[in-house]
Amino acid sequence: MAKHNMPDGDMRAEVIDGIAAWVVNCGLAGWSETDLLHGFCERCRDAGIDLCRAITIIDTLHPIYEGRAFRWRNDGVEESFIVEYEPTDEGPAAEKWRNSPFQHLLDIGGDEIRVRLDQNEPLRFAYLDTLKEEGHTDYVAFIHRFAGDGIIGAMDCVYSYWTTRHPEGFAEGGLAALRRLLPSLALALKCASLKRISETLVEVYLGKDAGRQVLNGHISRGVADRISAVLWFSDLRGYTRISDNAAPGEIIPLLNDYAEAVISAIHNAGGDVLKLIGDGILAIFKADDPSDACRCALKAEANLRRDLKALDERRAAANCPVTSVYLGLHIGEVFYGNIGSKDRLDFTVVGPAVNEVSRIASMCRSVDRDVVISAEFAARMTEPEKAGLVSVGRFALRGVGRAQDLFTLDPSIR
Repeated sequence: MAKHNMPDGDMRAEVIDGIAAWVVNCGLAGWSETDLLHGFCERCRDAGIDLCRAITIIDTLHPIYEGRAFRWRNDGVEESFIVEYEPTDEGPAAEKWRNSPFQHLLDIGGDEIRVRLDQNEPLRFAYLDTLKEEGHTDYVAFIHRFAGDGIIGAMDCVYSYWTTRHPEGFAEGGLAALRRLLPSLALALKCASLKRISETLVEVYLGKDAGRQVLNGHISRGVADRISAVLWFSDLRGYTRISDNAAPGEIIPLLNDYAEAVISAIHNAGGDVLKLIGDGILAIFKADDPSDACRCALKAEANLRRDLKALDERRAAANCPVTSVYLGLHIGEVFYGNIGSKDRLDFTVVGPAVNEVSRIASMCRSVDRDVVISAEFAARMTEPEKAGLVSVGRFALRGVGRAQDLFTLDPSIR
């Protein structure tokens, strides 16, 4: 039976060393932040520290979230183990952060603050009132800072706080043990978060599949696989005219809104976005059966048209410029891998089929249709899907050495 909240000096050095060694080994093994925190808290309790609640916070590099908080508690109350928080420099989140013990420590340059919650004195920080009402008696918060090249973006420290419900609060021996153990935990959490950051960055900037391949070590220059894939190339109709006439501050929101619609449709249908080229988007759909890849691309197109209606209505209501998306769909063999110099590589697809799909997309303007489909793509569609195709003619595409039949989706049955 664990002996919680041991008297001062009761936690032997070998016990502390054992927990520290466990943290290091789990950090090296790639444990997640949640597993690290939960395992750490349970081992501290088994060693005699009467922990009741703990939270660790670390900023990250992410296009939406400022950072993540990881939570543990032993009272059986169910809550999410992970909280992703948006920027804390504005709105209610900023006010809450400014009134937190962590901001106080940052303001005074401190590393630790302890507040007894069982005293009959007003509490300086509002959140501590909630902890007191829940029966917590003692609270201690720490900041473990990084230095120099150890700082990445806003990730410059690990914040943490720890509480107990023991009638006498934390024993000094337990706090001393926490102070010795937390630097190891902070370092392990940083390693786990850096792994997550690397995954996020390569997926955001390279695409999910390409990002996974890079992280799996496929980074040798000139190494590329020959694959057959459905190719998607979409662009915004009239973007040059809109950018010439719209206010400068409207261009980026327009690009973001329409890119969000296109990329979400592609991802939700199982595709992978490889490149954002100005207002254009290059994506691929892969499947063992080419007809399945075609079906996924058509599903993405259908979902995109649905989402664009809602987007156009929202932007028009706000007096923002609206546009439409034109799309080329093709299927063919491409080289998929690392292309570039020894100092700057790109994980992408190359080959004649990539040039063809961009030319096919450009034909949307000539035939006044939102989507144009190649004969190769049409040939891979199932018979029921082919019933929804309409020929738009035979064309010699610029830069392509052969004329080909092109199709669109029958607007009367869409």
